[in-house]
Amino acid sequence: MNSKEFPVAPVLSEGDGRIVLFRPFVPRGAGEAVSNVLQTRWIGQGPKVEMFEKKFEELFSGNATKAISCGSGTDALHLAYMLAGVGAGDEVICPIFTCTATNLPAKYLGANLIFADINSETMNISVEDIRKKISSKTKAIVFVDYGGAPADLKELLKISKDYGIPLIEDAAHALGATHNGQPIGSIADYTIFSFQAIKHITTGDGGMLMIKDLEKVEKAKRLRWFGIDRNEKFNGIWENDITEVGYKYQMNDIAAAIGLCALEEFSEVLDLRKKLLSQYVTELSMIPNLKQISIDNINTHAAWLHTIVVDDPQKLQKFLFQFGIETGQVHFRNDRYTIFGGRVKNCPNMDLIEDHYLVLPLHTHMISADVTKVTSTISKYFEKNN
Repeated sequence: MNSKEFPVAPVLSEGDGRIVLFRPFVPRGAGEAVSNVLQTRWIGQGPKVEMFEKKFEELFSGNATKAISCGSGTDALHLAYMLAGVGAGDEVICPIFTCTATNLPAKYLGANLIFADINSETMNISVEDIRKKISSKTKAIVFVDYGGAPADLKELLKISKDYGIPLIEDAAHALGATHNGQPIGSIADYTIFSFQAIKHITTGDGGMLMIKDLEKVEKAKRLRWFGIDRNEKFNGIWENDITEVGYKYQMNDIAAAIGLCALEEFSEVLDLRKKLLSQYVTELSMIPNLKQISIDNINTHAAWLHTIVVDDPQKLQKFLFQFGIETGQVHFRNDRYTIFGGRVKNCPNMDLIEDHYLVLPLHTHMISADVTKVTSTISKYFEKNN
């Protein structure tokens, strides 16, 4: 589909009580931390990177998985696909509804993407549809925790065990989410997180790969850095041959310093986001005919997005814009993009919802009064149009 046919979300300038869709969270100590790094010999990958990885493991996997930091979440996904053994001609079952970054790295490797439908209540991947689309060529299953709500990990783990297929979890939305009391990041074979500008925490840009199989950690480190074993290189002798194609996917100490500061404040960040999400759910539940996505268990939710389903989201979007409230769709079904081969006809749940969802503002620069402004304005819209 031509990009000109995509609905255009108006961008709102800040100020005068306007509520924007996204706003980066920058921790209080970030400026000083970066300044301190700039006074050292390490501004590339140095000791701060390792410190950030270790702290991340403690907080988000209970040290059950190993953290490998990267320059972006997309880098981390590419590493995950490679470590899972995905190659040319392999099939990867993947979500039709996600950021394109989830699926593009499989294209780097020449894999064939098999789009799975959504669960209409969560907009996460449909486990029922996954089972229908598994074949002898299926090399991996990748899924997203949309908006911060964990996918159906109980069934996904069962599928993985039944068929011997590794799970790659794109948890870019789900930092701080849990499943059965376990942190997201400790469960799937490979889990990636994103520290892009508008995620829960940011390192300017960056990502993290969590690996369950510890035997693959050293390979991940080599692939992250040109195929070179850094420890051997730092011995100062020519004994470190390069035997595999590597990439420049490492994080640097400037980014890691920001990340470390953000981790110190993360509990406050998550608590605020959950409170705002809970308020949205309560206040919007008073509006008839308004459906909210992924609200069954906010305690396990990472509260990155709040998505609603309405008959005419563009009309509502324009109405909210008039009152200084920015909204958007954020992600589109990926088969709308030519690079993925064109529209598929076997994802009926996605077909039904694709023209009816809208994402509301949810970020750390909001307060309770902002949520009330959004929900009361939506209520006015429904009163006017019913």
